[in-house]
Amino acid sequence: MDWIIDLLKGDTVAHTILIYSIVIAAGVALGKIKILGISLGITFVLFVGIALGHFGFEVNHIMLDFIKDFGLILFVFSIGLQVGPGFFSSFKKGGISLNLMALSIVLLGGLTTLIIHFITGMSLPMLVGVMSGAVTNTPGLGAAQQAYAQITNTSSNTIAPFIGLGYAVAYPFGVVGIIATMLILRKVYHVKLDKELELFNQFQHPEDTLPARICIKVSKPEVFNKTISEISKLLHSEVIITRVLHKGELHIATSDTLIYENDIILMVAQKGILKEMLGKIGEQSNIDITESGGKLTSKQILVTRKSVFGKDLGSLKLRNKFNINITRIYRSGIELVATPHIKLQMGDKLTIVGDELAIEKAAEKLGNSLKRLNEPNIIPIFVGILLGVILGSVPILIPGIPNPIKLGLAGGPLIIAILLSKYGHKLSLTSYTTPSANLMLREIGIVLFLASVGIKAGEKFIPTLISGDGFIWMGYGAIITLVPILLVGFFARYFLKKNFFEICGLLAGSMTDPPALAYANSLAESEAPAIAYATVYPLVMFLRILVAQLLILLFV
Repeated sequence: MDWIIDLLKGDTVAHTILIYSIVIAAGVALGKIKILGISLGITFVLFVGIALGHFGFEVNHIMLDFIKDFGLILFVFSIGLQVGPGFFSSFKKGGISLNLMALSIVLLGGLTTLIIHFITGMSLPMLVGVMSGAVTNTPGLGAAQQAYAQITNTSSNTIAPFIGLGYAVAYPFGVVGIIATMLILRKVYHVKLDKELELFNQFQHPEDTLPARICIKVSKPEVFNKTISEISKLLHSEVIITRVLHKGELHIATSDTLIYENDIILMVAQKGILKEMLGKIGEQSNIDITESGGKLTSKQILVTRKSVFGKDLGSLKLRNKFNINITRIYRSGIELVATPHIKLQMGDKLTIVGDELAIEKAAEKLGNSLKRLNEPNIIPIFVGILLGVILGSVPILIPGIPNPIKLGLAGGPLIIAILLSKYGHKLSLTSYTTPSANLMLREIGIVLFLASVGIKAGEKFIPTLISGDGFIWMGYGAIITLVPILLVGFFARYFLKKNFFEICGLLAGSMTDPPALAYANSLAESEAPAIAYATVYPLVMFLRILVAQLLILLFV
C-alpha cells in the first residue's frame, strides 16, 4: 500500500498530476452547478484548490510555480491571438475612454487603500498586500515587497509572509467580487445577453458597413459606353460589379467590360452607400440576375496559402488573371466587402463569382486547403511565447522609482500575441489557430493557473482567515475590490452607455484578472469582453505595479 501513500502524499510527478487532475475535474464539474441561477464556471477550480490545499495536499512549490506561470502564459497568449485582428480597430473606436476608466479604477483602488489605512491605522504594507490580492495582481505584490525591503534595508523574503498573507486572504474574493459586480450590473440594468451581443457586433461592424448586393438597370447617360474601371473611378466608392446582363446574355464583369444603356448589373457594396450608387447609375431592376442561367456560379474559397497572407487583395490581380470576381470576405464571424485594399489573413473565406474552371484556378492560388487550416502552427506559437517572456522580463526604469517595472509573464506574451496575430505574416510567422484549438489552449491555461493559485493559497488560507484579523483583512479587501469597479461600472453603463460585455472586459482587465475574463467570455460566447480586456491590460499592468510601489515609498 506504500505506492498509494506515495501517490497521495509523495513529492513526485505522479502526485502532482493526480492533485491537479482532481482539482480541475472537480472544479469544472462543480462550477456548472447553478445557485439562484448563477454559476461560477471554471473559477470554481480556485476554491477546490483552496480546499485541497487546506487539507494538506501539497505540490512541490517549484513545480507549482512553473505550472501556474505557464498556464497563465497559455491563457493570455491565446487571448491575444484571438482578439489581435480586432484589437487595433477597437482601440481606435473606444480605446481612449476604456483606458481612462481603467486608470480611474486603479487610482480609486489606491485611494481606497490609503483611506482604510488612515481610518483604521492598519499597517500600510499589509494593506498593500491586501490590495494586490483584492485586485488579483501578483506583480504588484512583488513590487510592494521589493520597495518595502529597500526602504527598511531588510530582505524581501523576511516581510513576504506578512504582505503575502494579506494577498492570499484577499485574492479569492477579488475574483468573486469582480464576477459579482458583473452580475449586479446585469441585474440592475436588466441586461439581455443576446441583445447585448447584437448591439456590440453592430458597434464593431455597423450594419451600414456590411456587404449587400443589388441589381441595377443602367439608365444614367453618365455611365453609358464606359468600362467598369471607368465607372468605379466615377463613383468614388469601393464597389464591386460582378455580373452584367447584356441583351439577355449573362457575362462575368471585368475591368474592361463595357456597360451600355439598359444593361443590368449586379453590384456588391457596403449597405450604406447602395442608395447613392443607385442614383448615379440607374434604377433598381426587377430582374435578379443571380437567378439567371449560364455558366457563372458562386463559391466560397479558403485562404490557406502562405504566399498571399498579408497581401492586398487588389495586388494579386485575381480578377484579371482568372476572369473572376471576389465579392465578400468572411472573417472572424463578420462579412466584409472585398475591396482591393483589404489585406488577406489565414482562414479568410472569400466568396468568388465565375465559371467553375476559373474558380478552381483561383482556389489553387489561394490554397483552399481545409487540412492546412486545421494544422497547428506550433513554431509561431512558441516563438511568440519566447518573445513575450523576453518582453515581459525587460526592466523599465522610471525616474524616482527605485525598482524597475516589468510587464511580467502575463503582459509580455499578451502584447506579443496581439502583434503576432496582426503582423506575424511579415516575419513568416503564421499564428492562426482554429477557434476550437484556441479555446482548448485558453481553457487548459486558465484551469492550470486557477488550480495552482488555489493549492498554494489553501495551505494558510483558512488558518489566517479564522485566526487573528483574517476576516477583517478580507473585509478590507472586499471594499478595495468593489468600490472602484462598482463606481466605474455604473458610470460606464449609465452615463457612457457602454456595452455590457465591453464593461465586463474593462473590469477584468483593470483588475488584471484572467478568471474574471474567462467568466465574462463564457457569458458572451464571443470575443467581445476579451477585446476590451486586451485594450486596457498593458496600461493597467504598468499602473498596478507603479501604484503598489508608490504607496510604500510615499506613505510608509
